[in-house]
Amino acid sequence: MGSNHLPMRGSEVIISPSVICADFCNLLDDIRKLEETGIHSLHVDLIDGHFSPSMPLGLTVIEQLRNKSSLDFDVHIMAEDNEFFIKELTKIGVQSITFHYESAFHVERMLQLIKAAGSKAGIALNPATPLQVMDYVLEHCDYVLLMLISPGYAGHKGEAMVPYALKKITECKKYIESRGLHTRIVVDGRVSMEVIAEVVAAGADCLVAGSTSFFRKGASLQDNFVQMNKEIQLGLEARNHREDGKHEL
Repeated sequence: MGSNHLPMRGSEVIISPSVICADFCNLLDDIRKLEETGIHSLHVDLIDGHFSPSMPLGLTVIEQLRNKSSLDFDVHIMAEDNEFFIKELTKIGVQSITFHYESAFHVERMLQLIKAAGSKAGIALNPATPLQVMDYVLEHCDYVLLMLISPGYAGHKGEAMVPYALKKITECKKYIESRGLHTRIVVDGRVSMEVIAEVVAAGADCLVAGSTSFFRKGASLQDNFVQMNKEIQLGLEARNHREDGKHEL
């Protein structure tokens, strides 16, 4: 497997449940239930309370969970001091690390630190951050994480996916392809059951699944996982149909 790829697990689109949506009083039990669904990775938000107004999980908790689960850990840093957290996470041993462009003064150095430790490296972009900020570093990224809401506000019930989300995913796919790369696109924030097919059709390769999809109330985790895969297939069919149409022109 070459670089610029998240691990493929039998499907063209990866589902990565967000630990922040689990029951923190029964965190390990919830992770065991997630493992039973057949997922292969967990999305873990590491927030410092400054870059984003929340502090759900600390390094100690992440380290303890890492020692008790065989799942891949995809850690999304939302912090002002990226270098500190990157160095600590590489000691813990996680499979992939994402940091925000908006809080990184030395983007290329952060990518190098992650890759030198043997982890996959990604850059996260807030909704209004233009793709062009990655012009000189995209080739060093295994994936790009597009925030579809403002980071850290997932718990706000009225917070909806930004109206230009699908357009940005589509533009990101074109941006990557225009450089001859295969960098994966991760989408995070209000990826609800109702929009999964649309974001996949637009070009998303990995879905961070939270309270409106994998942890959706009224259904079991397994049932939600099955329904998510059905929506993904619809999205892939739409994407493939669109791409086939381009080739015929």
